[in-house]
Amino acid sequence: MTDQTTFSLDEAIKAQRSLRQALGLGEERFEVPEFVEMISDEIEQMRDAGKTNDDIAAIVAEATGQRMDPADLDRHYIAPEDRHGGQER
Repeated sequence: MTDQTTFSLDEAIKAQRSLRQALGLGEERFEVPEFVEMISDEIEQMRDAGKTNDDIAAIVAEATGQRMDPADLDRHYIAPEDRHGGQER
């Protein structure tokens, strides 16, 4: 068992927002390719759970209010061996 500090996704986002605000920077925005690359772990898990690209795009749209083309999930998806600098976690 490790005593290493961990951060939730919400905590990481809050910290990033605070740091950007302290620097006088605006909110960080991601284009579709970057966004899909970022959520590729979750896309893989959703597919393993039997969800289609249409299902995944609908969840993203509901969560963000942004329409997503389901075909973009295939176009920009990053395979596990190519994620995180090419290193499995």
